[in-house]
Amino acid sequence: MRTGLAPTGAKSVKGLPIMAREVLSRHKGASPVDEPAARVLVIGGIHGDELTSSAIVFRWLEWIEQNEAHPYQWQIVPVLNPDGLLAKPATRVNANGVDLNRNFPTPNWANEAPKYWAVKTSSDPRRFPGKAAISEPESRWLHSEINRFKPDVIISVHAPFGVLDFDGPLDPPHKLGALILTPVGIYPGSLGNYGGVQQGVPVVTIELPHALELPNDAELKNIWRDMLAWIDGNIARKKIGNMKRVISGAR
Repeated sequence: MRTGLAPTGAKSVKGLPIMAREVLSRHKGASPVDEPAARVLVIGGIHGDELTSSAIVFRWLEWIEQNEAHPYQWQIVPVLNPDGLLAKPATRVNANGVDLNRNFPTPNWANEAPKYWAVKTSSDPRRFPGKAAISEPESRWLHSEINRFKPDVIISVHAPFGVLDFDGPLDPPHKLGALILTPVGIYPGSLGNYGGVQQGVPVVTIELPHALELPNDAELKNIWRDMLAWIDGNIARKKIGNMKRVISGAR
């Protein structure tokens, strides 16, 4: 399969490249100005032992060329944590033993993240937040990429809880395929907390049912189509409407 992935210039702790593919909008007239209907950042493999979270993003890359996805500009990162994915056995944490999904710079991280880790997880090494916010090259790159790409929505894929989570403004999707909206809480240093709550960028967290076995093809398609429909109805149309109002008011 030709994925079109290319090195971002960032590397993991062990020096492996973080690969991504940016797909530009191809619909002329998708918006009233030279701006995509939505900028969508997709992240898989934050936790290296959640193999399905990367596998489904590779499947989406197969479908991204389809006409229905063209109004959007995509930044696709199938594996944020290549060291964890390629470890034997695969690990949730990166090569420094840090849970990347607890390493983002949320408010009062220096106190809240270590406290949560010690008290709530009993210092579980699989959930170690690191010694400082964005201390890791992988989370540091994603932090800078959010600032560069300026997504309208972030899709973060995990496993194996089999639910749908959401952080940030807008009405959340109530279901994607068979996954039902079930808020799992907000954690110090998590991407949902940083992106959705602090930065105001909606973060849709897909928790697949299994870490090692993908849903069947029909369910994968249902998740994909429901995701596109939610983006279209809750982000793209509102964004285009706002741009039209700005242009109209400037005349």
